[in-house]
Amino acid sequence: MSVRKLKPVTPGQRFRVVNGFDAITTDKPEKSLLAPKKRTGGRNSQGKMTVRHRGGGHKRRYRIIDFKRDKHGVAAEVKSIQYDPNRSAFIALVEYKDGEKRYIIAPNGLQVGQKVMSGEKAGPEIGNAMVLSQIPLGTIISCIELRPGQGAVMARSAGTFAQLMAKDGKFVTIKLPSGETRLILANCTATIGAVSNSDHQLLVSGKAGRSRWLGRRPRTRPVAMNPVDHPMGGGEGRASGGHPRSKNGIPAKGFRTRSKTKDSNRYIIERRKK
Repeated sequence: MSVRKLKPVTPGQRFRVVNGFDAITTDKPEKSLLAPKKRTGGRNSQGKMTVRHRGGGHKRRYRIIDFKRDKHGVAAEVKSIQYDPNRSAFIALVEYKDGEKRYIIAPNGLQVGQKVMSGEKAGPEIGNAMVLSQIPLGTIISCIELRPGQGAVMARSAGTFAQLMAKDGKFVTIKLPSGETRLILANCTATIGAVSNSDHQLLVSGKAGRSRWLGRRPRTRPVAMNPVDHPMGGGEGRASGGHPRSKNGIPAKGFRTRSKTKDSNRYIIERRKK
């Protein structure tokens, strides 16, 4: 995977860094795995804005992703690696022996023609989905379940991965991308390998218009607002804004918002880094 720095032929392309898309093998999605995707523009069912800075953007269709990997013991061949407008990672189209096609989150290094499998028969190879209790210690994993059969919820975005640190009874210890170390049930499923498109963090939009294509509207700096609009607004001259906080007054930059009585706190061995 690589990135390309464009020549500064226009102001918008002067600092633009785009994905090389070396791993992408086709730009035609599988029609049977497409679904319509409605956009809310940050409005609720009453039409009131509940989330700021959303709206517009290019029309998208949702790619139905197999997060559960529940077709066990059947080998599937990777047919193509594709771009997905709904996520930062690339996706892989796999076809099982019985002809069924599914999309999965593509791990780094997955190649067209490679075979992937899930279940007890699968080995610890790139793209295979296995139960955590069967994965060797120290293995790099991604697309991790939090509850058995729930489907992958952790380490799904571009370039992310977790590491299996220890096994103890019905729990395993996993170090997550955030730096948090926590216990997860050993009968949860995870995919071997890190998520694809690790160069995603190097991309530079180059112009404000590209954020609009992605459905993000402009954001006004809180220190530029009036006191009635934001806790950090107002002041004589160019005031710095005081203590950083959200529009609702919740402090930012280090203030912990996680509930001290949350039931899953007992599974966290080490908190994520600040």
